[in-house]
Amino acid sequence: MKLFYCIIKSRDILFLGGAWMKHLKTYHSINHLTDDGQIIIEGPMSSIDLKKYRFHDALSAFRPAQQQFKAILEIANLPEGRMMIARTENTMIGYVTFLYPSPLERWATFEMENLLVLGAIEIAPEYRGAKIASKLLELSMLDNFIEKYIIISTEYYWHWDLRGTGLSIWDYRKVMEKVMASGGLTPSRTDDPEINSHPANCLMVRIGKHVSKKSIEQFDKLRFLDRYYRQLKKEEM
Repeated sequence: MKLFYCIIKSRDILFLGGAWMKHLKTYHSINHLTDDGQIIIEGPMSSIDLKKYRFHDALSAFRPAQQQFKAILEIANLPEGRMMIARTENTMIGYVTFLYPSPLERWATFEMENLLVLGAIEIAPEYRGAKIASKLLELSMLDNFIEKYIIISTEYYWHWDLRGTGLSIWDYRKVMEKVMASGGLTPSRTDDPEINSHPANCLMVRIGKHVSKKSIEQFDKLRFLDRYYRQLKKEEM
C-alpha cells in the first residue's frame, strides 16, 4: 500500500487552568485501498472542510446521523479538537474524535491541558472489516505534536455494537484492543467505579514521548482518584 501525505499547519490557543497551551495541528492524509475502492483517511479537519461532504446515514451509533454530524462540527471547532475522517470521494464513512474530557467527568478533575479523550470512533457498517478504524488511529498519531498529549479512551461494553457484529463481549473486547493498539493505546488500571463495574470495561491509554514526568504523576492520581482522595483525608486527620 502506498501512502500519500500532505502537510498543512494551523495554530489554536486555549487558556486553561491558568496556563496557555498552543494546539498545533498538522494535517495528514492516506489513500487506503479496500475491496470497495479507495478510501481517503485524513485530518485533523476543520468544520468548513467537513461541510463539503455528505455524512453517511448509517453513522448513527451515538445519535441520529445528522445530529451526530452537528456534534462533530462542534468538535472540529474546538481549539484542542481533532477530527479525523474516512471518506469516499464525496461521503464520510467513518471518523474518530479527540477532545478535552467533559467537565462532569473525573478525567477533567485537574484540568490537565495535555489530556485528550478519544471521544468516539465509528465506521459505517458496510465498510467495516477493511481496517479503516485502525488506519484512522494510525493517521491520528502521525502528527508529532500528539506526543505532547496523554490520550485516553474509556471503553464500556454497553456502547459496543454486539448485536450488529454478532460478537460476544470478550471477542469484541479483543477486537477493540487490537484497533486501539494501532494507535498506541493499551489497557491501564484505574479505580474508576464505572469502568470497574464490569470486567470487560477498560481504560485505554497512550502517553506521548514528550509528556513530562509531572504530568504522568498527575495522571496517575487521576487513574486512582478515589485512592488519592482517601490519602488526602488521612493526611488531614
